[in-house]
Amino acid sequence: MSDETEVKRIRGTGWKSVYDTLRNEILALTLPPGQLLDEMSLAERFDMSRSPVREALIRLGAEELVVTLSNRSTIVAPIEVATFPKYVEALDIAQRMNTRLAAALRTDTDLKLIAKREKAFAAAVKTGNHLAMSEANKEFHMAIAYAGKNQYLASFYDKLLSQGQRMLHLHFEYLERTHEGYLLTDEHSLMLEAIRDKNVELADELAHAHTRQFQDNFINFMRENYTTDVPLGPARAAE
Repeated sequence: MSDETEVKRIRGTGWKSVYDTLRNEILALTLPPGQLLDEMSLAERFDMSRSPVREALIRLGAEELVVTLSNRSTIVAPIEVATFPKYVEALDIAQRMNTRLAAALRTDTDLKLIAKREKAFAAAVKTGNHLAMSEANKEFHMAIAYAGKNQYLASFYDKLLSQGQRMLHLHFEYLERTHEGYLLTDEHSLMLEAIRDKNVELADELAHAHTRQFQDNFINFMRENYTTDVPLGPARAAE
């Protein structure tokens, strides 16, 4: 490959490198909520022009991971703690509906993929890498959603899971500190078994409990670490 061809390839795909790096840093909270993302500084950091940096920020904005302010500066999207109860309510509904449908409609092929994702998540938990865990967690739940055969519910669920990945990072931290990390793999295993048995009601119950566990542990984490007066409870996920 000639130097000229290599330059063209880099120019065409440079935004992807910036996007992947920034996305990982945002989800891992290495770049904290509210952090200013200056195009010029990022261009210098990645040793490229501002155009691919701008493209990467546009794509991150589409995923609601960054926000462009009225003065056109870009920041890492805040974690909206005050709206957390509403987020959990939506997550609970989406999680229960997709899991119910998966239990009712899954095929053997679907089941193999869910089981594969469940094993991948268990492996990620052993690494202690929160980013790997959150990505594997999303893939497990999306395998369930795809088994439900409703693209609209799956798309809605996908968006909610993506929006919650940074909160899930804090949730993982809480579970590890309280030595309750086993709940992560145990709950997924139980959900897999309910779907395998086509037990719709049990799948629904487990999906609901899964949301509750996430909600309660995130609230407990924030109560321990948040220093300002933000109402965090006692909201509950929808019954």
